[in-house]
Amino acid sequence: MKRTVKTFFITALLSVVLVSCNSEPSLQRYFVDHQEQPNFISQDLPVSMVKLDKTNFTEEQNEAFNSVRRLNFLGFNINDTNKDVYATELGKVKSILKQDKYQDLMEFSDKGRKILVKYIGDDDEADEVVLFGSAEDMGFAVVRILGSDMSPEKMVTLSEALKTSNLDETQMQEMLDFFK
Repeated sequence: MKRTVKTFFITALLSVVLVSCNSEPSLQRYFVDHQEQPNFISQDLPVSMVKLDKTNFTEEQNEAFNSVRRLNFLGFNINDTNKDVYATELGKVKSILKQDKYQDLMEFSDKGRKILVKYIGDDDEADEVVLFGSAEDMGFAVVRILGSDMSPEKMVTLSEALKTSNLDETQMQEMLDFFK
């Protein structure tokens, strides 16, 4: 009898462990798997290293900026020889971003370029904000924004502030040059 009970509990424990392991692809796993692949560029950037003129930030904008800790960037550069790979990789990223855990925040397109902003979390707090942009002539880029006490509302406030602030673009030049 003891052996049957012991076997039952071990089987139940293993079942719980196996069921709790998520086989669904994640954006974090995609970053790790592709950061050193051909046609990709990857960069991790602590926000403390971003040189930004915050003198005209409001208190809310400053709070939003301070809630962000790290940016993870992954880009794919399209050219004449890798269009099939581009289509496959673009499909993988779009599939990941269609998962239920990603909430829509904003979406817009202009001149064949499409940008999605999504987040993981609830209306009060975002664990992660994701910017995804793609263009048939350039490729695609995914930016994971990680921090603490982030909220979707703060991220919208921060995006408005960044439009009018002076950002030292030399920090981002390597990423921008990749898409030329």
